[in-house]
Amino acid sequence: MKYKIGNLELDNRILLAPMLEPNDVAFRLLCKKAGCGLTYVGMTSALSRKKLDLADKPALQLFGNSSRGIKSFIEKYDSEVSLWDFNLGCPSKLSRRLEYGAFMVSAPKGVPPAQVASAGADKVGNLDLIEEILKVMRGATRKPVTIKIRKSDDAFAIVELAERIGVDGICVHARTVAQGYSGEVDYEFALKVKRSTMLPVIFSGDVTADNINSILNDFDFVMIGRSCIGRPEIFSGLVGGRKSVVGDVGFGEYLKLAKKYGLFFRQIKYQAMNFTKGVAGGKELRMKLVEAKSVGDVEGIMGTHTAYHWVAREPASR
Repeated sequence: MKYKIGNLELDNRILLAPMLEPNDVAFRLLCKKAGCGLTYVGMTSALSRKKLDLADKPALQLFGNSSRGIKSFIEKYDSEVSLWDFNLGCPSKLSRRLEYGAFMVSAPKGVPPAQVASAGADKVGNLDLIEEILKVMRGATRKPVTIKIRKSDDAFAIVELAERIGVDGICVHARTVAQGYSGEVDYEFALKVKRSTMLPVIFSGDVTADNINSILNDFDFVMIGRSCIGRPEIFSGLVGGRKSVVGDVGFGEYLKLAKKYGLFFRQIKYQAMNFTKGVAGGKELRMKLVEAKSVGDVEGIMGTHTAYHWVAREPASR
């Protein structure tokens, strides 16, 4: 069975959330190998000149508070991506200062960001600017265009706007800007978003093996974020109906891909740290990794640990 977002067909409904640091090309390829339905490149500026490695044909999430550069950026990379997303949900301090992400929603230009944060991102936002950006994106590609939003009083106006422009899907993280990534997800708010639109809705926020089935009964897709950092094999345990052994998705495979795509030592060391979390002897490994000065050092430290080889196998059921 295939699942659709616009004209994009996916094998399953479990997606990798668009995280900025973890989602390098090597990690994304491992998640895809383990069964992830669609990988995402985290927040990317249309004005960036950084080379993008898109070997996994991911969804690419844009951010910003202007439409400048978006059309040419999409035209440059359109053949290499599966879907385009626009971020209206980032609650970071940098987003607050520069007025993008969730802070585009939360206040018109000129309102002090500190005032926005204290208000809980529930004031009338830059709907005209959001409309302008989404129209440029929609006009620049035939690929699906989606948006990611947070809980706010503007959320339903944005969903209505997105429908009118021809956006293909909505991702909702049902926490406020003030909550960030802590506190309880407002599941009922996410359900209200789902009921308000005929578009596919992607649920984001504290998705686990224990609750994923019930969430998928209510929503079209789910995103896995923090729980898969350093553990790409998690997807094989969540995706049912796979026909064969997926193969090794441990740190050793990550390292091969990282070398192939020329990832920097700092990124490789960061990911090595991630792969040690939650495993036996992980604390000791991290203490050794702190002293690592080269990729060779990292490989020597990690090469004798079980995290170096993780075989993701077909689950009996989901």
